[in-house]
Amino acid sequence: MPGFEVLHQAAALCLTYPDDDFRARLPLLREAAPQLRGFTDHAAATEQGALQAHYVEVFDFKNRHSLYLSWWTDGDTRNRGLSLVRFKELYRAHGLEFTGEELPDFLPAVLEFASRTGDLTMLTEHRGALEQLRSRLTAFGTPYACVLDAVCATLPPAPTGARR
Repeated sequence: MPGFEVLHQAAALCLTYPDDDFRARLPLLREAAPQLRGFTDHAAATEQGALQAHYVEVFDFKNRHSLYLSWWTDGDTRNRGLSLVRFKELYRAHGLEFTGEELPDFLPAVLEFASRTGDLTMLTEHRGALEQLRSRLTAFGTPYACVLDAVCATLPPAPTGARR
């Protein structure tokens, strides 16, 4: 599904900690990815400290809203290590070396990878996890749900019987 590179990059930025760089990029994000306006409008209208506190509340206290895709499929098991290796191998196959502070299955990193390469493999394989995260963010009442709505809309439907 070509053509979603800008949206995936913008979503990656929206799902990272909202630091000063995020605030500086916000006008560009609002223009480049109108599908994310529900979130970017909220971010623009929210004081920086409150936005940062909300990010921590949503993503940092519990795995209930985990941004680590393999956590949804493997939890904290030995299998997760193998899944993380698969992410790194996919990055290397595209000539990229994962050097981030986060693990390679961190959703913003996966979205940035998809944006740069057009390869939706990991997003598609983890469609069930993305849908579950989207559902939980919606139930929690956070504007971050809009970001997952937009990302999920770019992916093919999950296969019937897919693991969630």
